[in-house]
Amino acid sequence: MSKVQSIQVGADENDTRLDRWIKRRMPGLGQGKIEKALRKGDIRVDGKKAKANFRLLTGMEVRLPPFDVSVPKLPTRPMVNAKDSALVKSMVIFEDQNMFALNKPSGLAVQGGTGTPRHIDGMLPALSDGEHIPKLVHRLDRDTSGLLVLGRNPNATASLAKAFKSRKAEKTYLAIVLGNPRPEQGTIKGYMKKGMGPKEREQMVWGRHGEREAQYSRTLYTVVSGAGQKAALVALRPETGRTHQLRFHLAEIGYAISGDHKYVCDRDPLGGLPDQLMLHAWSLTLPSPSGGTFSQICPLPPHFKQAMDMLGFESSIPQNLFEAME
Repeated sequence: MSKVQSIQVGADENDTRLDRWIKRRMPGLGQGKIEKALRKGDIRVDGKKAKANFRLLTGMEVRLPPFDVSVPKLPTRPMVNAKDSALVKSMVIFEDQNMFALNKPSGLAVQGGTGTPRHIDGMLPALSDGEHIPKLVHRLDRDTSGLLVLGRNPNATASLAKAFKSRKAEKTYLAIVLGNPRPEQGTIKGYMKKGMGPKEREQMVWGRHGEREAQYSRTLYTVVSGAGQKAALVALRPETGRTHQLRFHLAEIGYAISGDHKYVCDRDPLGGLPDQLMLHAWSLTLPSPSGGTFSQICPLPPHFKQAMDMLGFESSIPQNLFEAME
């Protein structure tokens, strides 16, 4: 058993949830024991009872009762450097007890691989509550910005993964494309597979039903705003989740995404715009592991807003973009 402790909150611990602060002080102490001690008033902040989600401030004094510290310690977790820890924490735009929603920047990989030592998955220990490290449940391409959700515990992770697998996750992307699509609304569909592109490099190509590795794909699109015939802001709703689906589909109908150097079409690039992929995971609606429905819109990144301003697109975007197509 430990002794009664009175500990002052440090400057680097400001705005930390009380339960996470306790777990950092006592690794391996379960959430259940913490909650019980809080309910009984055995844990106090500046002499007062507090809840698990109470945000501590620098200088506050936390009283911790004797705990059974014979609880086995959790395995040592990977260290995240201060820069990456601050970065991944700055991405958080929503959190509850079961999930995080991040605003992923363009240019940062979601997962590691050969030649990709820095990625979001490697930063997730910085978001640990002391008991679980958040887990990925879906992916975004390195150069795609926007909404990325994480499960905070095994049950929540399984629930979120099931929502994506069963297509109960309704995703809307925004893209700035070369040209102004006609018709203004439509569906792009067909079988996709990996193959060789025009520059003799591997990319997605059309396949045929029944062909080995060919998978069915379907995307709804609607034009939100146009800049004459040179460009448009397009909303996209993928009804399947194939690799590079949105980029491939748009290029194949002749309206490639601005800044995409892999999936191109026979149109001139938009001069003066940032040379970045103009594809943003804008909104997501799915069943919440906490009950009810989770629905979130993700703010546009600076390079995307800059391009919209340069093309004269309105900054306000309607939320019911696909209502007429449903």
